[in-house]
Amino acid sequence: MPIDVELLSRICKEPGAPGFETRIRNVVLEELDGLADDVRVDAIGNVIALKRGKSSEMKSMAAAHMDEIGFIVTHIDNDGFLRFNPLGGFDPKTLTSQRVLVHGREDLIGVMGSKPIHIMSPEERNKPPKLEDYFIDLGLERSEVEKLVAVGDSITRERELVEMGDCVNVKSLDNRASVFLLIETLRALKKSRRKPAYDFYGVFTVQEEVGLRGAQASTLEIQPDFSFGLDTTIAFDTPGAKPQEQCTRLGEGVAIKIMDSSVICDQRMVEFMKTVADEKKIEWQPEILRAGGTDTASLQRMTPGGSIAGAVSLPTRHIHQVIEMCNKHDVAEAIKLLAACLCGLDKYDWEF
Repeated sequence: MPIDVELLSRICKEPGAPGFETRIRNVVLEELDGLADDVRVDAIGNVIALKRGKSSEMKSMAAAHMDEIGFIVTHIDNDGFLRFNPLGGFDPKTLTSQRVLVHGREDLIGVMGSKPIHIMSPEERNKPPKLEDYFIDLGLERSEVEKLVAVGDSITRERELVEMGDCVNVKSLDNRASVFLLIETLRALKKSRRKPAYDFYGVFTVQEEVGLRGAQASTLEIQPDFSFGLDTTIAFDTPGAKPQEQCTRLGEGVAIKIMDSSVICDQRMVEFMKTVADEKKIEWQPEILRAGGTDTASLQRMTPGGSIAGAVSLPTRHIHQVIEMCNKHDVAEAIKLLAACLCGLDKYDWEF
């Protein structure tokens, strides 16, 4: 099944650092038009799309976070260079000379600058870079910078989507690929005229990269019986990786999470998802992630008594770097799996 690469590109391109999700939220709201029975924005900024199910006796929920890792301006020096703090986790070695967008009164292209290697001491050359070693160069004098940029403005990566073989390569696939997945699942349900087994809340959350904050707020309100985290996961299927380190591989299907450092998925849900995938001939692979967490943790715990929680994961190379890479086949399989699971929740024995 082909995916809508043009829509995925649009979703990835829009900026939305944690706490600054306005522009990507507007795109989500536009794409949801006609796909749900009710769409609203809560106080923290989550988008909540309700799709009525065959039964209202129980509630199901899926969460895909809209925010992307970014930065925030903390200082403008006398020469117009910007200093910043991270919003989310970065691998500093990937930032050298990379372009960013500073979202001030208008979007400005900047470059991540650092000390040239030619004038580094031998000790400096052998040390891994730190975030505080970088500054952002806008190519403008301080007087011009101060007209357009203020302390507290957000900064995101600047990278257009390109297709590489069966893959897409762009910034912010973590987690815009899952935003795309959730929108396209709602579109698939509408097109096929299928109803979820139970009332379904598709939630596009905020501030995941800084502590799962949006998912906590929405789960407390919705209190789902069944829940699915939607996020990317590590595909370390590259040269030098040991088989036990790979976690997942690109092109081998959607990943069904078993656990990460923040959650052990409900084994009933894991078995249900595997069963659905096998019955529908959906290609899948298991996922155990030693470090890192997703909104799944909040979905499981932030409701009285907990919810029966699992996760649909998208294998991704180069996560939390300047660009990230997914396989289009894996994304397509994820759409089919989520839609099938939502429609089949009433056909499974959930007793312990």
